[in-house]
Parts: sequence; C-alpha cells; structure tokens
Amino acid sequence: METSRVLRPRAEVLVNDFVRSVYNWMFIGLALTGFVALYVSNSETMIRFIFGNSLIFFGLILVELALVFSISGLVNRMSAGTATALFVLYSGLNGLTLSFIFLVYARASIVSTFFICAGTFLACSIYGWTTKRDLTSLGGFLMMGLFGIIIASLVNFFIRSSAVTMIVSYIGVLVFVGLTAYDTQKLKNMALTQPADLDGAVIRKGAILGALSLYLDFINLFLLLLRIFGQSRE
Repeated sequence: METSRVLRPRAEVLVNDFVRSVYNWMFIGLALTGFVALYVSNSETMIRFIFGNSLIFFGLILVELALVFSISGLVNRMSAGTATALFVLYSGLNGLTLSFIFLVYARASIVSTFFICAGTFLACSIYGWTTKRDLTSLGGFLMMGLFGIIIASLVNFFIRSSAVTMIVSYIGVLVFVGLTAYDTQKLKNMALTQPADLDGAVIRKGAILGALSLYLDFINLFLLLLRIFGQSRE
C-alpha cells in the first residue's frame, strides 16, 4: 500500500514533466518561427533572396520536408541532441518560408487570426486530453482527409480557383481540428505508458517528436484560418 502511494505521485510527476517538455519545445518552435518570419519580412535583402528565386524557395520547402520525415521516421536512431537540433533548424527554416504572410496579409489580421487559432488549438487539446473516447479510428480517417487536401491543393496550384481554395481551407480546418485532438490523445497515451525508469535521452526524443506533431497541427491550422479570416495588406 505504501509502495503504491510512492509510485503513483512519481508516475504523475513523470507524466507532467513529459507533457510540459512537449509543450515547451512546441512553444520554442513556434516562437522561433514567428521571430524569423517577422525578421525576414522586414529585410528587403532576405525577401529578394528567398522569394526572388523560385529555386531557393522550393529548395527550402524540400529541405523542410526532409527534416520532418527525418525526425518522424529516424528519431529512434538519433541522439537526443540531434533530434532537438533538427527540430530547431526546421522551425527556423519554416520561419523563412512563412515570412510571406507578413507580405500578403495585414498584420492586424495576422494577430487576430493567431489568437483565434490559439483558442481553437487549446480547446481541441483539452478535448483530446480529457475525452474518454478512443480517437484512434478517427486518426486514420483524418489522415485520408489530409492526403485529399494535399492533392486538391496541388491541383489548385495550377488551376488557381478561389472557390476551391476556400473549400479546401474549410475542410482543412476541420481536419486539423481533429488531428489536434487525436495527436493530443496520442501524446497522453505515450506519457501514461512510458516506463518510470526510461532513459532521459529517450524521453527527450519522445518529447521532440510530440512537439513536432503539435507544432505542425498549429501551423497548418493557423495558415488555413488565415486564408479564411486574413485581410490583404492592400
């Protein structure tokens, strides 16, 4: 009886520390992305360098995709320091490419959309953490929806239909609202099932992987909401 009383608080501390680490790294990633994006948008030289040459811009996109797949698929083979460095690098590079939003949208609408996104994300995370419903099956459905959005966006890149853009944006919001709840529940299950004697480096890598998932959910939800609510600078 006494042993269970000791182990239970310790388990709760480990879970809380893991979850706190995930959200701390997510916040660091978002803050770095925002800072880099704002800095680039105020630098004429950087704007010309990134957006003046399509090879540079799309090259950055490919590097970002490679980093995401590397962290997601190879994190177990990396050291904790490498996984952390790659996540920070990805967040910074994402700031370079996302700086375009400050060139396209009015800053007031960017700020207001950010708070809308933050509130939506928080509500979805709370639901994912507290719900007793198993969202595993929902995850597969949402991933199919995500692939559908990607395909539709690629097609619309060539046809440039504003109607398709808005339809994809609304559907995308629903998909990433669901993915936020799903990823939060997956994070909760990961935290609750990790052994008490798990190596600290392994915990750090798990936290980085969780932070990357939530970071991607937040960024994509923000961009989709910005398409809907954002007001042009002109």
